[in-house]
Amino acid sequence: MNILIVDDIHEVLLQKLGRAAIAYSYQPDFSRADAEKAIVDYDGLIIRSKFQVDKEFIDLNPNLKMIGRAGAGMDNIDEAYANSKGIKLIPANEGNRDAVGEHMIGMLLSLMNNLNRGDREVRSGEWKREENRGHELKGKTVALIGYGHNGQAMAKKLSGFDVKVIAYDKYKTGFSDLYATEVSMEEVVRRADVLSFHIPLTRETRGMVDDEYLFHFRKPIFFLMGARGGIVKIPAVLKKLDEGKIIAAAFDVLPVEKFPALAEEAWYEDLIKRDNVLLSPHVAGWTFESYYKLSEVLADKVIAYEYQ
Repeated sequence: MNILIVDDIHEVLLQKLGRAAIAYSYQPDFSRADAEKAIVDYDGLIIRSKFQVDKEFIDLNPNLKMIGRAGAGMDNIDEAYANSKGIKLIPANEGNRDAVGEHMIGMLLSLMNNLNRGDREVRSGEWKREENRGHELKGKTVALIGYGHNGQAMAKKLSGFDVKVIAYDKYKTGFSDLYATEVSMEEVVRRADVLSFHIPLTRETRGMVDDEYLFHFRKPIFFLMGARGGIVKIPAVLKKLDEGKIIAAAFDVLPVEKFPALAEEAWYEDLIKRDNVLLSPHVAGWTFESYYKLSEVLADKVIAYEYQ
């Protein structure tokens, strides 16, 4: 193969491809327009999140054989169309699973113990103990939606907290293990104290978490969204926060990301004014370590594909 790399990646990927005698051109400053002009000369593409690899882009090169993504999920790639053209799609989901698990547990502990609010109040001269009484994670039931690489990593990291971890995955069966018990969605809505999402963004999951979805939960829950923002309808979460059905919510991802577009959303001002909402800028899977591991995992998979 001869691979066009259009996004910033760790040099370990370049080193591994070089040692495997796989030709590449590393162009991290390429725009989509640049890539459109160049892609015809390559049969492989590696990208992170710079632009959408849609039907129009794919059709620019009928000889494209492989698209690799140095990240988890393939939601910026038209998977269905790529598959119909026989293009091999290679994600690197394993590379940031530990980072995501640690980050989301950190957000959960912060929410349960009012850490951000307490810090802010002390800094402003307020000493409120009773108002910041927290919840213990021990003894809670944590429900994971999706039990792929990220879900499994989250379950393993929760194992030291003396919680019960249950998991629902529409596309898997028989996956109960040492860290989680497979359950139906009916059991999730009945038993969950904490709800955490670990599924990709697809046509089926876009907007899945709405009023109807959240209505069925029997107990007040802590809500964690570290998968893809397009899965959740924010007004539905705000409504359940008002009703007390959601105790607190953490978002590393949102349906709209980056400014100024985010600030223009109708729900944005309501979201950010709440003490029981914690936000981070889509960095759960973006640690110094995952930056290396994503590229390493992708390189190994690309090499395996080339020499299969």
